Amino acid sequence: MKKLRVLLITILIGLVTSSLAQVTVRVGLGADPDILDPDLGRTLVGRIVFASLCDKLFEITPDLQVVPQLATGYQVSEDGLTLTIRIRQGVVFHDGTPLNAEAVKFNLERSLNLPGSLRRSEIQQISSVEAIDNYTVQLNLSEPFAPLIAQLADRAGMMISPTAAKTLGEQFGANPVCAGPFRFVSRVALDRIVLERFTDYWDAERIKIDRVVFLPIPDASVRLVNLRAGDLDLIEGVATTDLNLVRADPNLELVSSPSLAYQGMTINLANPAPRDHPLATDVRVREALDLSLDRNAINQVVFDGQFLAGNQPHPPTSPWYIADYPMVARDVERSKALLAEAGHTRVAFELMVVNNPVAIRVGEVIQIMAAEAGFDISLRPTEFVTALDLQTQGTYDVFQVGWSGRIDPDGNIHQFHTCEGTFNFTGYCDDIVTQLLNEARTTSDPTERLALYREAALRFLPNRHIIYLYHPQLFFAHTNRLRGFEAYPDGLIRFQGVTLN
Repeated sequence: MKKLRVLLITILIGLVTSSLAQVTVRVGLGADPDILDPDLGRTLVGRIVFASLCDKLFEITPDLQVVPQLATGYQVSEDGLTLTIRIRQGVVFHDGTPLNAEAVKFNLERSLNLPGSLRRSEIQQISSVEAIDNYTVQLNLSEPFAPLIAQLADRAGMMISPTAAKTLGEQFGANPVCAGPFRFVSRVALDRIVLERFTDYWDAERIKIDRVVFLPIPDASVRLVNLRAGDLDLIEGVATTDLNLVRADPNLELVSSPSLAYQGMTINLANPAPRDHPLATDVRVREALDLSLDRNAINQVVFDGQFLAGNQPHPPTSPWYIADYPMVARDVERSKALLAEAGHTRVAFELMVVNNPVAIRVGEVIQIMAAEAGFDISLRPTEFVTALDLQTQGTYDVFQVGWSGRIDPDGNIHQFHTCEGTFNFTGYCDDIVTQLLNEARTTSDPTERLALYREAALRFLPNRHIIYLYHPQLFFAHTNRLRGFEAYPDGLIRFQGVTLN
């Protein structure tokens, strides 16, 4: 009887201990994020981490509707020059600082004025911010700005603690403090980022996970191996060649969504100064490079036909696609003729690619195709964040890179093709394009905006400073013990309503 009593007590203790154990979700990322500061961050994997760390004024739904998050509503003045936002009450940052109108004012002014801020051009039409009362903020605009709410549903709308930002200064990105469902615990570069559930989160009832650990693993197949072995619970960026493995595994589930993203080749024309290279000086050479490539073949060879070939910032299925500029078929003879017209028989350049198997494979296919037309390409596999730094500095010829996409067309175009655009790393500048894209920001009428985008696109697309190649389909895989996960077209991972048995 005594032994039985001891056994029952041991079992009871085990059950209690199990019920009190933390629920940890381990997430495999395709790369290590850059700085964890919403105003300075620039990577998709960084945005994935931010989705757990930093709530925004507005959020999107899986069908791309914009809904309030830290805001509760907004009103635009009749002339479009004033945006009044009502702030959710009872929200606190991870350090206990309350979220109020002054905090929102601080965040927006920081995004506009922080040295190096990548959000500045996203919301530059905000001329001033006023705290009307404790939970109402008024944004005064220099001109009507149609994409503003969409921008505030992304990093420009992420709220950080003013207290922490002032205290930490330039070190904020190493110890971010936001108002999201999880708070920052620790980070080991290239190894892991650890977040812990924030007990005072305003929407705490929907958070069932205690801890999230993000683990950067650049090789998609290695991520899948770790998932199948039970060392990960969720992975993003499942390789298309691995889809059948996931489907055949009874312990895994595959979740997918169409993407807002594109991938292409960014060509350095004049960053930081005009370059003396055939690709930079002669549009015929860039057109020859474009014509040397078969986009559908890239999709089939590298992605098993699961992605969508494209030649613009938006896929052919998008209402913002410019039908007047369709994809052209590969034409090696025309490519050679253009090189000859430009005075070249062979053109050599370095193609920087991210140091993971899929990106390298894309580079190799480009290398083989372009060689037939007269291009001698050397590949430069580079760690992702390092490659972004080199792109910013202008230390590259061509970079095979993409963009994770935004719900408003402005977010996929303006920053890349205007003369002073935040992400204009090519050095391209056409004053007429800049004027058209700026004008497209001032009207909310879709027909008028499309007409302006069409006129601008028919100028910047033929220049081919960015050669668009394809649009990914998003694939996530997770253990079948994980429930409630839903894929969003922006590629971010949200844990609201997610459970892990």
